[in-house]
Amino acid sequence: MTPFDAAEFRRVLGHFPTGVTVVAAVDGGSPVGLAIGSFGSVSLDPPLVMFCPGKSSNSWPAIQAGGSFCVNVLAEDQVDVSSLFAGRDPDKFAGVGWGTRATGSPVIDGCLAWIDCVIETVHEAGDHWIVVGRVADLGVGRPETGPLVFFKGGYGGVRSPSG
Repeated sequence: MTPFDAAEFRRVLGHFPTGVTVVAAVDGGSPVGLAIGSFGSVSLDPPLVMFCPGKSSNSWPAIQAGGSFCVNVLAEDQVDVSSLFAGRDPDKFAGVGWGTRATGSPVIDGCLAWIDCVIETVHEAGDHWIVVGRVADLGVGRPETGPLVFFKGGYGGVRSPSG
């Protein structure tokens, strides 16, 4: 038995800043996506990344069925995009411009960077999945802009270090 509850766990972990991404794919010709804060690199050789969608996600099954995804690293001025993809609207891409790269998964217009991947493996982890993707292509969209960051329950930005 843990000496704390879920609210305390979330509050304490909220003191660790996380980047904000949108993981997107195409399902049956239609784009799908969800906001993700649990994204990171796994390996350089081979190039692997990971993210952790919740088991209650409506978007994850469609992404998994497609077999590929693109991680869109949001820029500091894309809070509205994050909020849209954090919701449950079935047409999250309405009014959002996007293109595709290697896998055909959506690369959102104006994102800071993008990482296009093929699903390598999926692991069960409590109330989430750990999804590992093999990077097929990647790029930087707006190098002059800082990333969108989530910290202590709110959004912020980070300026590039000088030097």
